[in-house]
Amino acid sequence: MVKTSLGQRQLLLQKLSPQQIQLMKLLQIPTALLEQRIKEEMEENPALEETDDEFPEEQADFDTNTDAASAEDAAASAEAESDETQYSDENFDLDDYLNGYMEDDPASYKERGDSYQPEEEEKTMPVAIENSFHEYLEQQIGLLNLSDEKEKTIALQIIGSIDEDGYLRREPYAIADDLLFSQNIMVEEKEVVEILKKIQRMDPPGIGARDLQECLYIQLQLRIEQGEDLEDEELIALKAACKIINRQFEAFSKRHYEKLQRQFNLTEKQLKAAYHEIMKLNPKPASGYIAGSMERSSQYIIPDFIVLNRDGELELTLNVRNAPDLRISDSFREMLRGYNDQRRLNQKLTRSQKETVQFIRQKIESARWFIDAIRQRHETMYKSMYAIMDYQSEYFLSGDEKKIRPMILQDIADRTGLDVSTVSRVANSKYVQTEFGTRRLKEFFSEALQTSDGEEVSTLEVKKILTEIIAAEDKRKPLSDDKLTQLLQEKGYNIARRTVAKYREQLNVSKASLRKQM
Repeated sequence: MVKTSLGQRQLLLQKLSPQQIQLMKLLQIPTALLEQRIKEEMEENPALEETDDEFPEEQADFDTNTDAASAEDAAASAEAESDETQYSDENFDLDDYLNGYMEDDPASYKERGDSYQPEEEEKTMPVAIENSFHEYLEQQIGLLNLSDEKEKTIALQIIGSIDEDGYLRREPYAIADDLLFSQNIMVEEKEVVEILKKIQRMDPPGIGARDLQECLYIQLQLRIEQGEDLEDEELIALKAACKIINRQFEAFSKRHYEKLQRQFNLTEKQLKAAYHEIMKLNPKPASGYIAGSMERSSQYIIPDFIVLNRDGELELTLNVRNAPDLRISDSFREMLRGYNDQRRLNQKLTRSQKETVQFIRQKIESARWFIDAIRQRHETMYKSMYAIMDYQSEYFLSGDEKKIRPMILQDIADRTGLDVSTVSRVANSKYVQTEFGTRRLKEFFSEALQTSDGEEVSTLEVKKILTEIIAAEDKRKPLSDDKLTQLLQEKGYNIARRTVAKYREQLNVSKASLRKQM
């Protein structure tokens, strides 16, 4: 991902029309939240209403050759669009508006793909997941002593980016970009870092860490700060452990005990005490809460896409059946017609009536923009998922994870003609239901790695093999990164030790010394 400066983000924002910003925001919303977002818009805009028919005749076809406007693609036309929406009390012609601008637009839209079939209405299988850990974190925001709503928004964005193990995998600049495009808020990276430091003091200890070293260090620091009743020996052990993790994490991981003793002037007893304190820490901060929340309540993943195998032919459906179908309110149209009839009779509109006409027109235009943005959202999502399905067809037909091909965002951007940032928004926080289970869309994206035979395989395949090897190891003698590298190379994967270590960390698997069980 290319890092953008605050100035670049400001320049990009200035080029975007309200419609384009609205589309970007809608692209990031998963199906589970789309209905809520549509209802919020209906509450704010009385010109929007839900259609009465169960299945309106007008149905939106998703043309996979039509490019939905991304932010970068459409920026050049933003100024022209803004000029078209200006209202003039003296020159505004209701006849033109009623007979042209408004009447050309379909009264409603249908939020289903062209592959939708009514008999499949009940085939969407929600996948049960644990009670929201993120909700638990959000409940603690009030304890952070944040100064204003902007800081609260930053905190919510950070919490939403924390993964299921409690780690923050996104860089501060990426979170700043997210806030710009989703919330229209300009944020400096240092502001994100400052709020992150506050979040890292929340419960459970270690939450929001960027890697294992930081996770362990945060927990040790908190224990020292909060340990008023600690015995002297325990406090000494904690402080020694803190220094070891902060300054000599690699030496600790490799069990270079003599080096640690010399470096920190520790006796063997003191080093063992420090090591014991480290081993009591939780390498996955969120795991304890999630395990304890299973009996409280359940949430469900609602898939955004459904892929079915029809006798060897893959069929894609965009799952938006729970969202209401929208149209422009007939009552608002009739109000404009009433004022138009008054104008035809040469009855001059009062200032109050002109303001009313302006209000009605603005609400209708806003409704049109929203309906069009929803339509473009569906077109873009369908188009992107179709390209992903086609690219990964072997997996969707067989369910074999080892057949997932190397694929990056640029591959789908090239196939669809969409911008990489647009594809990224489609892939983020979305799920696809297959005959082999429901998966996160971003799981299909991975880099390529070359085997000893010269064949390119997905890094997902390598991670799958690595997971299997670690799962089968003797926990009393866990495999080192060197041994894991050797075993992968024997299987034909040309891979360096540092790459194995990186993949292991991405899988949230601790080093061998931390996996050892007595």
